[in-house]
Amino acid sequence: MSEPSVFTRILGGEIPSEIVAETENVFAIRDIAPQAPVHLLVIPKQNDYRNVVELAAGDPALLAEMIGLANSLAAEHADGDFRLVFNTGPHAGQTVFHVHAHVLAGGLGEESVGA
Repeated sequence: MSEPSVFTRILGGEIPSEIVAETENVFAIRDIAPQAPVHLLVIPKQNDYRNVVELAAGDPALLAEMIGLANSLAAEHADGDFRLVFNTGPHAGQTVFHVHAHVLAGGLGEESVGA
């Protein structure tokens, strides 16, 4: 049996972190190394999927719930505009293999990659 992910340990209270939003199946925390003025993580409570590809194939409703919470967070913490990033695989920057979305907002600037 594999070790619980850092996110499972946060949700269980084993590792301290402020949960900034929560639904029945998803929760959100602040990223510990923010890459934007607003940088939140949206995470399923269960650790059934390692990445967004597995999640989309296995539980599209849960993926939709994650996106809905990301949208609500952007409305609450920024101007409603946001970037949603899923790193998939170690060569793409994924370091925790419990699917999670990065919600980035606030002052991302014109120099950012567009469209």
